[in-house]
Amino acid sequence: MRGLDKMTDEQFERHALEVLGRELGADKLARFLRLNRSGTGDYTTSRGAWQKDLTVDETLDSIRQRRRS
Repeated sequence: MRGLDKMTDEQFERHALEVLGRELGADKLARFLRLNRSGTGDYTTSRGAWQKDLTVDETLDSIRQRRRS
């Protein structure tokens, strides 16, 4: 197994689900996955509010920076 800090998000998610399935069993894992974890507020509106002044170039730069880290 690769170190957890070296895994991609997809690999980490798969690993975490395997651990949960092993520890909880299939029925409890299914229950956990069905839980609704929505927050409060309107995600689309609040996301739009903090991004409204971003240019396309700023957005692309932000994506590139995240990919490098």
